[in-house]
Amino acid sequence: MIDGGRPLSGTVRAAGNKNGALPILAATVLASEPVVLANVPRIRDVETMVELLAHTGADAEWTGRNEVRVDAANVNTWELDPELCRQIRASFLLAGPLLARFGRATVPPPGGDVIGRRRLDTHIHAFAELGVEVEVDGAYEMRTDRLTGTRMYLDEASVMGTENAVMASVLASGETIVGHAACEPHIQDLCRFLVSLGAQIDGIGSNVLRITGVDRLGGSSYRIGPDHIEVASFAGLAAVTGGEVTIEDVRADDLISIVPAFRKLGIELDVSDSAVTVPAGQDLHIEDDLGGQIPKIESGIWPAFPADLTSIAVTVATQARGTVLVFEKMFESRLFFVDKLVAMGARIILCDPHRVVVTGPTRLLGERLESPDIRAGMAMVIAALSAEGRSTIGNIGQIDRGYERIDERLRRLGASIERADL
Repeated sequence: MIDGGRPLSGTVRAAGNKNGALPILAATVLASEPVVLANVPRIRDVETMVELLAHTGADAEWTGRNEVRVDAANVNTWELDPELCRQIRASFLLAGPLLARFGRATVPPPGGDVIGRRRLDTHIHAFAELGVEVEVDGAYEMRTDRLTGTRMYLDEASVMGTENAVMASVLASGETIVGHAACEPHIQDLCRFLVSLGAQIDGIGSNVLRITGVDRLGGSSYRIGPDHIEVASFAGLAAVTGGEVTIEDVRADDLISIVPAFRKLGIELDVSDSAVTVPAGQDLHIEDDLGGQIPKIESGIWPAFPADLTSIAVTVATQARGTVLVFEKMFESRLFFVDKLVAMGARIILCDPHRVVVTGPTRLLGERLESPDIRAGMAMVIAALSAEGRSTIGNIGQIDRGYERIDERLRRLGASIERADL
């Protein structure tokens, strides 16, 4: 329950990157010695991944609020628990490590957000290039006598597909070159973690990765990088509520496509090497393209604007003066949440599954809402914080999957937000 209309102000620290923590946790299966991970976000998806590791026989436990220790020496199965896999899409990230370790992997269909079709073809094609045979009969049954390095070109720059290809390749014989690789900050973080274990990976941060297989990987202590999606989410909510908020523990390079996109919405950010400040009293207005043309914010593969932030951009645009087209290229159901914003008073035209036109600013009124997925849930929180009156957001388990203790952290910034069983 959120009472809106209050400026938020103060300092908040960005949590560790969810999309970095999940593949890094999966990659601990490759380590022959214990691994200690710091800055791990304590969210539902990550807790489920830790449970999955424990189910395989790994000694996986939380040793602090945001610290996890994994000793994978006793991993004794390549078959994953179907119920746990249904809870998160990232369960499929264990396929690559299990294939590298056992030459076998049985992975039930993964769960995750319902935001449109989410292909696994890229993973399967990459595994096949490395010498894996795959059968699909309810679960994905994968096996190989030996993973062999090769040159592959991914059919799309899939984030998880790239991560699985890399994890399967680090212990393969010979050299693997992955072309058309995704290169988001969390993929870079995974590669750096694998290097800390002893892997040989060149081209980190580019769309061509060169992996030279090694005989074994050791252990390490590693700190998960900050979540640039959460940084941008906090910047958006600060801008629409009108207060000054500083977000700490930021990696400036991770904001390379976010800062110019937010500038189109009139958001000015003061970015240093490790912090972002959103000054109070932002003049939110749409920056027209040359000639007074309506501008466009469109998502794409890194370093384009992240698809995970299109929901946030749409919500901020409802409070900005002018008109903007938001083009979500990747998932055909992500923008279907906008009917909730329209019910609050927003002026939005849903052109098709991928595009919306937003005209603002509009006066939003508190409403009863349901969160359909992680990012739409956070967008609804932002809308509720800027609205007049009380909003009630249901199905908040979706938000908890991606944002750690969001209500507690927002209260520290002055938000009126409480949890309740209704």
